[in-house]
Amino acid sequence: MRRREFMGRLGRGLAAGAASLPFLAGLPSLAASPSRGRRQRIVFIFSPNGIVPPHFWPDAAGPHVALKRILAPLEPFKDRLITIHGLCNRVRGDGDGHMRGMSCLLTGIELFPGNIQGGSDTPAGWASGPSIDHEIARFLAGRPATRTRFASLELGVAVPNRADPWTRWTYAGPNQPVAPMSDPYQVFERLYGGIKDRAALASVLDGVRGDLRRASRSLGREDRDLLDRHVTEVRALERDLKTAARQRLAVPPPALEPGVGADTDDMPRASALQRRLLVNAFANDMTRVASLQFTNSVGQARMRWLGVEEGHHSLSHDPDLNEGSQEKLVKINAWFAGEVAALAKALADTPEPGGGGSMLDHTTLLWTNELGKGNSHTLDNIPFVLVGGGLGLGQGRAVKLSPTPHNRFWLTLAHAFGHEAKTFGKPALCEGGPVSLG
Repeated sequence: MRRREFMGRLGRGLAAGAASLPFLAGLPSLAASPSRGRRQRIVFIFSPNGIVPPHFWPDAAGPHVALKRILAPLEPFKDRLITIHGLCNRVRGDGDGHMRGMSCLLTGIELFPGNIQGGSDTPAGWASGPSIDHEIARFLAGRPATRTRFASLELGVAVPNRADPWTRWTYAGPNQPVAPMSDPYQVFERLYGGIKDRAALASVLDGVRGDLRRASRSLGREDRDLLDRHVTEVRALERDLKTAARQRLAVPPPALEPGVGADTDDMPRASALQRRLLVNAFANDMTRVASLQFTNSVGQARMRWLGVEEGHHSLSHDPDLNEGSQEKLVKINAWFAGEVAALAKALADTPEPGGGGSMLDHTTLLWTNELGKGNSHTLDNIPFVLVGGGLGLGQGRAVKLSPTPHNRFWLTLAHAFGHEAKTFGKPALCEGGPVSLG
């Protein structure tokens, strides 16, 4: 069979299942069960364009006394809060500061050479390794006690509908950026989509099985690898079908108000819906690893609900002596802190399924940024804020480190989940091993 004819047949077969992929990829996982082990969860939260350091960092290391203006919305969780000063993105190579800040943040490794031009620096491509959320997710998925329906969930709020190193911070592997879902209704369909096509999709590939075997022998290695990856993914979805009838929700799906858009004016409402969906997915143990991305690096969100008409990125480039711009940047960053606090409250108000305190006791929220400061584009002293428990990292204090590659902190997180990785990202930036927060 000629390759074009085969690919056409395969495409039609897969297209038949595409309409129900939200259901297939999102069948609810089993309700809480003691056999599934103690749950540890994490949410990686991104906001862009740096912070205003004097209004963010605590004055001294040790127990939190009074939070600065940006972190003030997290005051109710002060005893469950860790701030980490001194973590630096030491990844160098191609790309401008925003590109490396964004796409090297969770990956800790260089960008591939490419033709995406940014700023005055060299052009670049995608990151050359997986992000830490996917590394942890793969580790958990490899053990029956911690395997969930989704290895990870990637959510967004007002993320632009384009793909480049400024809009992607999670990576499944080298050259494999993962697009966040910014439409809450799309997220709902993925998590709770209908089952009307289940019977028709019992085996999407059966009709082309012989063709697959013949084509695999005649394809080049790159095409064969791509074909094998698609086959593996669809077979995994088929396995989900076999257990769907036995699965039940521990918590019913949330009700979503209609009409929430994807533009920046609807950011507060979209964030609230994504928060509701994320907490519900955790309660039903659909995943234990998630990310929540607010806009993007170089993002120009105009936060009119805060009385800010200027674009966020433009404001972040104004000099420190421009007090008006600094005040607006404080408001913007404090709003992001408030969204982190709202997610923490939602988790704290939800009992852990199966007992054991609240869901926040078993969930760590990690809020970070691609830059330490916007107008200098520094990759030093990147803000790291942790809220919640479950990872044994301690709580209720400010940590001040000597300048430390952030790769070492990703090792700390991996080890907290039981993943004893020796390196992550660029091996040379892992010397010294995991960071101690004691």
